[in-house]
Amino acid sequence: MKQSTWSEVKSAVTPRATMLVIGVVALQLLFIASYVGALHEPKLRDVPFGVVAPQDRAGQTVARLDGLPGSPLDPRALPDERAARQQIENRDIDGALVVRPDGTTDTLLVASGSGRALSIALGALAEDLGEAQGRTVRTVDVVPASPHDFNGLSSFYLVIGWCVGAYLCASILAISAGARPANPTRAATRLGTMALLAIVGGLGGAIIVGPVLDALPGSVWALWGLGALIVFAVGAATLALQGLFGVIGIGLAILLVVIAGNPSAGGAFPAPMLPPFWHAIGPALPPGAGTWAARSIAYFSGNHMTSALLVLSAWAVVGTAVTMGAAVLRRRRTAEAGP
Repeated sequence: MKQSTWSEVKSAVTPRATMLVIGVVALQLLFIASYVGALHEPKLRDVPFGVVAPQDRAGQTVARLDGLPGSPLDPRALPDERAARQQIENRDIDGALVVRPDGTTDTLLVASGSGRALSIALGALAEDLGEAQGRTVRTVDVVPASPHDFNGLSSFYLVIGWCVGAYLCASILAISAGARPANPTRAATRLGTMALLAIVGGLGGAIIVGPVLDALPGSVWALWGLGALIVFAVGAATLALQGLFGVIGIGLAILLVVIAGNPSAGGAFPAPMLPPFWHAIGPALPPGAGTWAARSIAYFSGNHMTSALLVLSAWAVVGTAVTMGAAVLRRRRTAEAGP
């Protein structure tokens, strides 16, 4: 009886199943480490910041801000308030301090469209610095977030929805028809399916956050195009990983998109508030590039989003190439193995 029970256990718990369970536990622990590590203690770090001050005080003010403990700001002198506003709208800087020499009240320019948490943190820092100098600070939101976009998170959740739909669709294709496509025709069919999903999912997401919920301003057409690119990029990358590693590729896609990509995307806390590791990897991953581009479309007239689009395009092109290449190699190996 005991031998029979042990045989049943050995039959049910195969080495493959054991390795997959270990992989899931590893992903679980990495998820906790990544999210808590990125978000448990947000701090300002080298925030691109403008300083508008009289010529005789500009250098001194920049030096004082640059020497703050922990290096929260990366300040640079600007000629006037107009230049500061323009650079904020172009997403070259995240805020600016306008020093008023004829009074005791200075002006802090911020853009909550980039993320309300960053604007609040800059405001708190400016107030503390002002009090230390016996001055007050008035905050002006140059690019305010929509009143229906709480904490500026709608762009982030929109992009996460697109990413989740993409890798789930690619995973379903693997589960239903085998992780590795048997030949290039089947690989191309899966990529075509992802392209159709990208068109439909991109449009649906843009309509929901725009006309339906009024959560984000900006062009619905531009958001549709961005959504289609994000969905296809993540889907193609997932198919590529499955083509190379089989079902393990699904876990690798989750590792890249969910575990590494989501906390580094600049959603809850914009990139300048993240620890160095997450700040560095965020722009290179689809959630980070997508969130940046979505905010640019919604609030910044599409400014400064070329690099994000190039990142997403690279994921799409490389994912497509690897998916097709893996299918070609698989067909050749099958042919060489013979009947």
